[in-house]
Amino acid sequence: MKPAVIAIDGGNSKTEVLVVSHEGVVLGKSRGPGASPQNVGVAACVAALEALVLEAFPDYGEKPFAVHTSAYLAGLDFPREEEALHAALAARGWSDTLTVGNDTLALLRAGSAGVGVAVVCGAGINGAGVGPDGRVHRFPALGKISGDWGGGYRLGEEALWWAVRAEDGRGPRTALQAAVAGFFDRPTLLDVVQGLHFEEIPAASIHGLCPLLFEVAATGDEVAADIVTRFVEEVSVFAAVILRNLDLTEEAPEIVLGGGVLTGIGAAVIAEIEKRCLKVAPRAVVRVVDVNPVVGAALFGLDTLDAPASAKAALKAATQRA
Repeated sequence: MKPAVIAIDGGNSKTEVLVVSHEGVVLGKSRGPGASPQNVGVAACVAALEALVLEAFPDYGEKPFAVHTSAYLAGLDFPREEEALHAALAARGWSDTLTVGNDTLALLRAGSAGVGVAVVCGAGINGAGVGPDGRVHRFPALGKISGDWGGGYRLGEEALWWAVRAEDGRGPRTALQAAVAGFFDRPTLLDVVQGLHFEEIPAASIHGLCPLLFEVAATGDEVAADIVTRFVEEVSVFAAVILRNLDLTEEAPEIVLGGGVLTGIGAAVIAEIEKRCLKVAPRAVVRVVDVNPVVGAALFGLDTLDAPASAKAALKAATQRA
């Protein structure tokens, strides 16, 4: 029997594929770099996905490889983007049926039954929700032009910005000054700025300052703590707006937090986010996702195929993070 689901989760920084049986058994998996169609274009995105799909399970046989493909990617913020990718993937003929959607919805399904709120913070930040009546509330995640603040790279930029201003006197003193210079192994922030300007330091390395920011904030540094407080508020605002728009404030919704930043910041910051969410929906359950979002894509696929609850439970159990 051919596999039930080819599941794809594609973020800005990484892409994961799972091939799953009708019983929820993982038959194969693969992982590669980000392939968001917004970043690389639809054709390059599909080519990258096909390479990962073939790597995940070399023994498919003839097309169609599976019953259903469940593809959830960053960069699918508007219907026209979903339609373009759907058409391109359908043309590949991997499966009998196909669903395409935004990766934030896969996060929601990974941590819930598919109803509630998800906020993701990795390279970028986004949120989405699904109400009991099927209504969906989403945001475009296009950076400043769509009102976003946050994401690992942006938080790293904030840490660098305040560190530089502390060194040159335009800003308050902060332990970020020494910490950021040390991160780049440079004696001063001016050396860091020059290294970035002349491309001797890769700009992408700024993302690595994000964990450092939370470490410095945890020591009581006021500047770093203020940035973290703003981040907590931003995550909480995403959740609050979705809860209100889907009329979930009087219910007991699940609020799922995920992405590299939110899964790595520690219990104290998560507790602050939870406290703010509970002010809006006092009966809400806030949790950090404990499986990768690609599992949510696979669960959506099993939902589509009306797989039994035992198959979904088996998949969750097999993919639980240690």
